[in-house]
Amino acid sequence: MLIDVHAHFYHPASARPDWEARNGSRLAAGERIGVRWHVASILGSWGRTSPTYFPSPADVTVANDALLELAALVPDRIKGYVCVNPNFTEHALTEIDRGVAQGMIGVKLAASRRADDPLLDPIAAAARRHRVPILHHVWQHRRRDWPGQEASDAVELGRLAARHPEVPFLLAHLGGGGDWLHTLHAVRNLPNVYVDLSGSGVDAGMLEGAIAAVGVERLLWGADLTLCTGWGKLRYLERLLTGQELENVRWRNAAAIFPPGAFA
Repeated sequence: MLIDVHAHFYHPASARPDWEARNGSRLAAGERIGVRWHVASILGSWGRTSPTYFPSPADVTVANDALLELAALVPDRIKGYVCVNPNFTEHALTEIDRGVAQGMIGVKLAASRRADDPLLDPIAAAARRHRVPILHHVWQHRRRDWPGQEASDAVELGRLAARHPEVPFLLAHLGGGGDWLHTLHAVRNLPNVYVDLSGSGVDAGMLEGAIAAVGVERLLWGADLTLCTGWGKLRYLERLLTGQELENVRWRNAAAIFPPGAFA
């Protein structure tokens, strides 16, 4: 079993005319790597009709509907996160209720609001109520503001996680660029924060540092947009870990924090 906890797909309303081919290529590449489940989200219109990290409520709904349709077409490979913009609280909570009722198994937060902002508390409370985890976009050590997004780092996500200790939080793409060592120091003592290994970065020492900081019980394999680097990390993990430890990172840790039976 191999679970990709951080996957993305596209839909007709996105800015890519080749959206269908890209979805197919991800599934085909995942098949070659051995991915059994892609746990995925669609971020609004991917910037076409509203900003990627600040999607309008209408774009959020269209994207979540598109993911539900895709998952229905490939029910043995795709599971979904409900993507929400916490700046629109009522809409976000409605989307979470609606998505979970239709089989989605987590919540996806992009960079729409700082991770420690009180506006995220109702979202976390809804995740706790539904017993689903939250995948949060994170910069590895935020040194400045970035145009078009409310970028957060591990320290800010940690403040939210401390306020909601019963909710599992997935810290997105440790390999997504930036000071991952800063991240590992920040989350070392936060038991409900899990480290998602996805991202295109393949720095020497990154995986060893993650294992030393949080142990294999809080590491999750994922790919984000670059399955090739996810595959590279997987092959390297095969040299670092024992059989049981590797199984934890490949799928057992994910199966423990997503709803029971999600990955039959």
